[in-house]
Amino acid sequence: MTDIQLPRRRLLLQGAAAAAIAWPALGFADAPARTLRIGNQKGYLSLLKGRGTLEKRLAPLGVTVKWTEFTAGPVQLEALNVGSIDFGDVGEAPPIFAQAAGAPLAYVAATVPRPRSELLLLPRDSTIRSVAELKGRKIALNKGSNVHYFIVKLAEKNGLSYGDLNLVYLPPADARAAFEKGSIDAWVIWDPFAAGAEKGLDARVLADATGVVGNRSYYFSSLDYVAKNADVTKILVEELDAIDRWGAANRGELSGELAALWGIPKPVVQLAMDRSAFGTGPITRAILAEQQQIADTFFDLKLIPKKINVLDAAAAGIA
Repeated sequence: MTDIQLPRRRLLLQGAAAAAIAWPALGFADAPARTLRIGNQKGYLSLLKGRGTLEKRLAPLGVTVKWTEFTAGPVQLEALNVGSIDFGDVGEAPPIFAQAAGAPLAYVAATVPRPRSELLLLPRDSTIRSVAELKGRKIALNKGSNVHYFIVKLAEKNGLSYGDLNLVYLPPADARAAFEKGSIDAWVIWDPFAAGAEKGLDARVLADATGVVGNRSYYFSSLDYVAKNADVTKILVEELDAIDRWGAANRGELSGELAALWGIPKPVVQLAMDRSAFGTGPITRAILAEQQQIADTFFDLKLIPKKINVLDAAAAGIA
């Protein structure tokens, strides 16, 4: 190699390095690659997955979406805790248990209240006509669930103490079997299980949660993911609300899609959807104050081991 070739080679390398530095400023660089790992139950997130609109909106941001289906909210939250997912959907109660266990939970969005979707059911031939008459009667429910909070507040509203309640803790499938056999006096349950009992077992509604508790569903992430991906979570909330608004205007179609997804008859889903409410929006302090009331109640009932501050699971900048 000659003395002339050495400086020329240095100049070429220097030029390449300078170009590499300049490219991002000139707009030639792709958006940084990111992944959004969604844990979905069979619900609105599954509908969103089927439409593909989320992937289209996130593609310009360099975000790849990966989906994993779960059977229940607590399992999703455990997956969040060990870093396996970034986003999921859940009811009111599981996030409280997760936060009490130290999960890095962040509330991202909430649905509007759906009080008519929580119900206290009786057998059709039951002689019970008021909530006060449930004192000492066997009431089945899923322990530590949203309906656990509902029955506590319903009892209070009707002059009963928690000690007046004879609660039998059963998951929905076992509770339905006990209800059908007549081995329990009442069942506190949510839709579509409640609608299924009304349609299939001729169950009678004694009360729903109207005027008692709100009953929202929540979407969650981790505090770290939300802090680094606010643009992604904003689009997620918008897309979920779009599904909600479409469902409100197309309840028949929505019922058909969910019936196929859940493997239950459409008339059952239609009953549940007819009394549901629709709309999803960002988390606010007022919404988290509702969660705080549930958390405090669960602590008083010794369902969680310590008091928690729900605001610790709020993303920065909530209203």
